[in-house]
Amino acid sequence: MAVPFRRTSKTKKRMRRTHLKKEAPVITKCPNCGAYIKPHRACTECGYYKGKEVLEIEKKDE
Repeated sequence: MAVPFRRTSKTKKRMRRTHLKKEAPVITKCPNCGAYIKPHRACTECGYYKGKEVLEIEKKDE
């Protein structure tokens, strides 16, 4: 089995791991209804995207 000739330094190891961090998801408010949505997606609550209705959402009877 192959074994590394030299030990990996702390700097090299940390540089390799810089992309392994956790990030909080980006959330924006829908300008039409105020629900929280991901950017660049149609709102699942009201069906609007960029001020235009793109999905027909049935209203729930409350």
